[in-house]
This record gives sequence, structure tokens and C-alpha cells, in this order.
Amino acid sequence: MSKTNGFLACLLFVLHGQAFFTTEADAKSSVHIVYLGERQHDDPQLVADSHHDMLSAVVGSKEVASKLMVYSYKHGFSGFAAKLTESQAQRLAEFPGVIRVIPNSLHKLQTTRSWDYLGLSSATHNDLLRKSKMGDGVIIGVFDTGIWPESQVFDDEGFGPIPSYWKGVCESGQQFNATSHCNRKVIGARWFVNGFLAEYGQPLNTSGDQEYLSPRDANGHGTHTSSTAAGSQVSNISYKGLGQGTVRGGAPRARLAVYKVCWNVFGGYCAAADILKAFDEAIHDGVDVLSISIGSSIPLYSDVDERDGIATGSFHAVAKGITVVCSAANDGPSAQTVQNTAPWIITVGASSMDRAFPTRITLGNNKTVLGQAMYTGKEIGFTGLLYPESKGLDPTSSGVCQSLSLNPKFVAGKVVLCFTSLDARITVSIASSYVIAAGGVGVIIARSPGDPVAPCSNDFPCIEVNYEVGTQILFYIRSTRSPMVRLSPSKTQVGKFVSAKVAYFSSRGPSSIIPSILKPDITAPGVQILAATSPLDPLAESGFVMYSGTSMATPHVSGIVALLKALHPDWSPAAIKSALITTAWRNDQYGFPIFAEGSPIKLADPFDYGGGIVNPNGAADPGLVFDMGRPDYIHYLCAMGYNNTAISRLNGQYTVCPSKKLSILDLNLPSIIIPRLRKSTTLTRTVKNVGPAVSVYRSVLKPPVGTTVSVKPDVLAFNATTTTISFTVTVHSMHQMNTGYYFGSLTWTNGVHTVRILMSVRTESYADAN
Repeated sequence: MSKTNGFLACLLFVLHGQAFFTTEADAKSSVHIVYLGERQHDDPQLVADSHHDMLSAVVGSKEVASKLMVYSYKHGFSGFAAKLTESQAQRLAEFPGVIRVIPNSLHKLQTTRSWDYLGLSSATHNDLLRKSKMGDGVIIGVFDTGIWPESQVFDDEGFGPIPSYWKGVCESGQQFNATSHCNRKVIGARWFVNGFLAEYGQPLNTSGDQEYLSPRDANGHGTHTSSTAAGSQVSNISYKGLGQGTVRGGAPRARLAVYKVCWNVFGGYCAAADILKAFDEAIHDGVDVLSISIGSSIPLYSDVDERDGIATGSFHAVAKGITVVCSAANDGPSAQTVQNTAPWIITVGASSMDRAFPTRITLGNNKTVLGQAMYTGKEIGFTGLLYPESKGLDPTSSGVCQSLSLNPKFVAGKVVLCFTSLDARITVSIASSYVIAAGGVGVIIARSPGDPVAPCSNDFPCIEVNYEVGTQILFYIRSTRSPMVRLSPSKTQVGKFVSAKVAYFSSRGPSSIIPSILKPDITAPGVQILAATSPLDPLAESGFVMYSGTSMATPHVSGIVALLKALHPDWSPAAIKSALITTAWRNDQYGFPIFAEGSPIKLADPFDYGGGIVNPNGAADPGLVFDMGRPDYIHYLCAMGYNNTAISRLNGQYTVCPSKKLSILDLNLPSIIIPRLRKSTTLTRTVKNVGPAVSVYRSVLKPPVGTTVSVKPDVLAFNATTTTISFTVTVHSMHQMNTGYYFGSLTWTNGVHTVRILMSVRTESYADAN
């Protein structure tokens, strides 16, 4: 078994093995999270002392308790993480006030053009970027792999004093000096590793990847996300000559607080115990926005299960007015793969933008076709072109990219064409390694749309084409005795000739926990995003790199949220989320519809992109918002059927759910998703006017296919005293059998503002409903 597989098997045991190996578990201790819900005291030291007393009562003394205690959660909520045997964990679970005791768990990690594409150009004087003073005065907290403080994007030149409400700290550690590495830009840096080390069970650097016990970023992921959210402007940056321009974050004048919770082991792992501690400290420190590009896996944990860490911690953060932005995950294009689905979180999918890197392939018959690559080397002049034919029972087997069978005698000095049915980027790397080993000078990979293009090692030309173009090249090869080809370096193309799409890898809805909650909420650029990285990153070019993933889309939205927070400091996290969703683009800025990559590519729908691609300037002036607060989230938790005791502890006060089951459909969301419509249903929404005091909005309905929809009232009249209005929506199905989801919308407009509520309906068979 490989090290990686062995580690994953170990993790599987930690997460799921206790029920099968109770004897061994009782003999060993592992980290458990003892969750007590909302703080019962205002004095953090008093809270921490109560945790030590509780642990001492189980382990026998305060001295032993101090050795076993990993973290005390005492700011945003109450609880602690400690090394416990199974029997000790069971005893603690029986203590009054303990909601639950669960084992620690692990999570994984999930530009020069993107901000101009989103309409936040530094040359424009009347957009959100300028109106918000570039996010000045707002603090963005980033949970990730840390930061490389020497990067130019974290320069604090021109910054004023640190905001007076900031209560955080900068912690020193290996090759990180708090005095010199924090400044007026990076105002806080903490690191949390105890929960991870307890699961990993060995020193960090034994995996072969370098790491620092400090906020310093060895991986590069955290530096990339931090600089995308709030990096300072750095001009004349490119990646090997591609995508040249000015690099900056979405809120370049915002301050950064770094919380290192993920560690450079097998690509990046993060423990729930560490994530919860980071939430606890971030709430205390005074951040305004939290950007979290971390996910778990399917199946998901429930919203009140601390093994998720993110859902529980973000509930407490949002209750304190902190907007939490999380990645949707990279498991697309399959349905029901979206993660971080709690309704209080802004969940972000990834799209491409109006930029591509076309690469000319000129055949020996003077016909030119275009592929996509990130090749910046010299032109490969006319040379031999080879497709490895097979004479066996399967005539195409030799030309499969991931299992090429190449004879160096025939390949040396030539370009190889191959085909693959696999979508993963690893196929390109495998094919190029085979061709390089056989002495080839380039490879053309024909494949269906999949992971975005990226450079191959040592700038080897690996050019991707679709099956149609690949077949044209193959027909040319088979039509001549001496096929030839010329490969040109890649170019950068931007503008209306490049259409935006929901990225192939971006996880899709509906939510596997509760499909009536729209997820993802919003989509943002997350393909080939150029930003800063660690110089230890093997793909780094002068401290910068292009990465793709919902991890890259998330800080785009975090930066925009910071701008909105600066412009509208009184808006709640739900109001900000509503503004983003109701104003998002369903067509790109050139008027073309947004498609979703997959097999085949299709028009995007709300389960692909949520409200659409984020529209920052529209979100700054949405007209109406769907606001929510703690009572609405308690409504949701009750509707989900969660335990009264657990909800009471989470809420910080005694809570009893109504005896009559509440409907999740009435949650005040800026969307209407009805996954099981039986004949008809009526639901309620409430909107708050954040535009001109005197405004009249009229409804425009586009019912989902097979339904009739009515809204009452159909006119909303606001004035100085009437600032919020409720309305009902009744949806009736004309189907009498199970169907897939159909999509529509309800739009409120006053001639200036357009407030669009996405609708999605799936009919449930009457017979099945009985």
C-alpha cells in the first residue's frame, strides 16, 4: 500500500472505524471535539477553566487534563478538543450541557483579467471598486495554507493605521517573524496544527513536502487565495508571457488576517478541530469576511455535526455579523456534488471568463487548426506527425493517451497525436511523459471537455483539442505517407469571442442534504486565475502561478463581499448574499448565454451556477434584498428536524421547535426550489427596500414548464414608513407524474432595478405521495 493510500485508510478508520474496533479504540486515544454550543459566560478565561474542570473530572486530574487538552473554544462558541479514549468520550457525552462528542475529521483544499471581466476595472471611476474605496477599512480572514509574506501583493505602502476594532495577533514560528512579516496589510497571522498532527501521527516533513510550523505558506494555495481576495496591485505580471496585466485582489485596500489551518501533506489536509479553533479566534479578532476554500467529501455531514467544522463554525460567525464565503468543491459536472451547503454560507462555483490561450497547429497540407495550451517555448518547425496505430484486435489501443505504446525509433523528433476518454488533467501529464521518454518533441491530446489546460513540465508543448479537431488531424495523418506538423507558441485572447462557461470541475446542485436550498449560490471566475504563490510551488514563475478551481472562485466573491461591506456596513450577511444572487449574470457581459461544461456542453441552469456569474456593480445597488437572521436559521434547523437540545445550545438560549413541522420552503431565500411539488403549494417571502424610499415594483413571471404560478400582491409599493413587504407565491403543477426539474423565475422591477428570483420545480407523482 502506498503512503497516500495508507494515510487515507487511516483517515477512514478515524472517521468510521470506531463501531467496528471498539476494543482497540478503547486502548488508544484520539482527538475528539466536545461541543457545548453558545458561550454561557462572557469571560473567556472562565469558559476555558470550565472546560479544564470538565475534562479533569473524566481523566482524574488537572495535570493530566492539561496534557490531553488540544484546544479550548471560548470566544465564538463553547467547547474543547482533547485526546480521549472512546470510553472517556462516552463519559463526557453524558455530562449536562454537552451537545455531543465526536471524533476529529479531516478536510481537503479545494488575477490579471478576472476583475476587468467582472466590471471592476481600476480605470473606471463609477464602479463598486471606487465607491467602496477599494475595501478600505474591511478585514478579510482567510482559512487556508498560510501566506508567503514577502510577496509584492502583500505590500502595505500607502495604508493607514490598522482598524481600531481589530483584536487579533500575529504569531511567530518557523521562518515567520511576527514583527517583520505582518504589517498594515497583513494585520494578523495565526496557525493551528494540533488537531491535524493528532491524526497524522508523525512529523510534518516526513511526507516529502516541505512545511513550516508557522503561518508561512509552503504549499502556495493560501497565498494564491489571499492575494486574489485582497492583494495589493502589482503591474506588468504574466505567467511566462501569458495573461499579462496588473495583478490585484478584489478589495486591494482591505486588510488580511491569515489563519493557517491546512498543511502541506499529500496536497493539503485540514482538521476539523483546527478549523473550529480558527473560527473561534476569528470571531474574537474582529474579521468582517471569512474566505474558506476548503471542502470535505460526499456524503456530507449534517449542518449540526461538528465533524464538518465549517457549517458549525460559520453559524456562530454569521450570527455575529461575519459573512462566510466557501467553495462549492471540484467534483463536477455530476449533480448533487456541491459541498458547504448550509443556508447561512455563500457557496461559490467556478466559471471561466473571456480569456483563452489558442495555439496554432499547422498541418503539412497547410491547413491550420486551433488547440488550447499554455506553451510559451519556441515554435516547433515542420516535423513528423505520428499517431501510434495498432495491428491487434483493437486498432485504436496504441493511441490511448494514458497508456501510449511508443517505439523511440519511430517517435524521436516527432509530434504524437493521441485520444483519451478521461477528463482528468492527469491524462495530459501522463501522455506528455510517455512522449518525452520516447524522444518526441510535442503531443496533441484529443479529449472531451474536462479540467482546464495547464502548462506541462519544462514547457513541453502539450496541446489539447476536441475530438472533432483530433479526428481531422488523424484523417490527415492517414491520408499521406509523410505527415508533418508545425506547433506555434500559445497566444492570449480576450473579449467577446471567448464565451464564459461554468467550469467542468465545478460541483453542481441540487444539495444532497436539502435540495430545496439553492446551491451553489453564485459563480465567479475560477479558471486559470493568475495570482501570487509560494516560491516553493513547482509551477511558480517569478512568484506567480495560474490555478483553477472553486478555491480560486471563492476569494473573488470574498473580495466583492468586502467591497459591499465597505459600501453598506449595515447590511447583514444574508442581505449581501441576496444582493449577489438576485443581480447575477445569466448572460455574460457581451449578451451571450452562459453554458455549463459537461458531456455535452449545455445551457447553464441554477444547479450549475446558482444565481449566475457574480455581478459586483449590480450587487452594490440591488433595489430589494431578502434579509435573514438568527431566527430564520433556527426556523431552518427546526424544519430539518434537528434535536431541540442541539438547536438550543447552538442558539445560546432555550429553543423549542413548534409542534407543527415548519416548511423549509418558507425560508426567506432569494430563490424558490420545490423538489417535491404535489398538486400545488403556497410559500411566503419578505423583501426589504434598500433603494429609493419611494419605489413601486411590479412582478414579471416566467413559470417553470408544466406549472402555473401566481403572486399576491403583484405590486409592491414602498415609502418612507413601509420598508419591508411580504408576498406569497402559489405554484400549481399540471403534471401527474414524476418529472425532472424545470426552471423559471419571478422578477420584481421598478424600471431601474431588476430583482430576479430563480425558480425550480420538480413534480412528485400523486400516487407516490400517498
